[in-house]
Amino acid sequence: MTDWIDESQEYQLRVLEAQISKATRTQPEPSALFCVDCEASIPEQRRNIISGVQRCIECQEIEELKRKNYRPV
Repeated sequence: MTDWIDESQEYQLRVLEAQISKATRTQPEPSALFCVDCEASIPEQRRNIISGVQRCIECQEIEELKRKNYRPV
């Protein structure tokens, strides 16, 4: 006889499997040659390592700091 804990675990497992499936099937965007913010060229090594990169290192760091410090009201 299954109880609510077993049902909850099965539900969590189905959700996790769906998330993994979605993450593995999505195709990354092609990497940009130039940064979308400052239009500086993105080094080839960075484009090869990070698929779908859209920003140079400096602009990416700024974007991550903005996200880290943003607190919705």
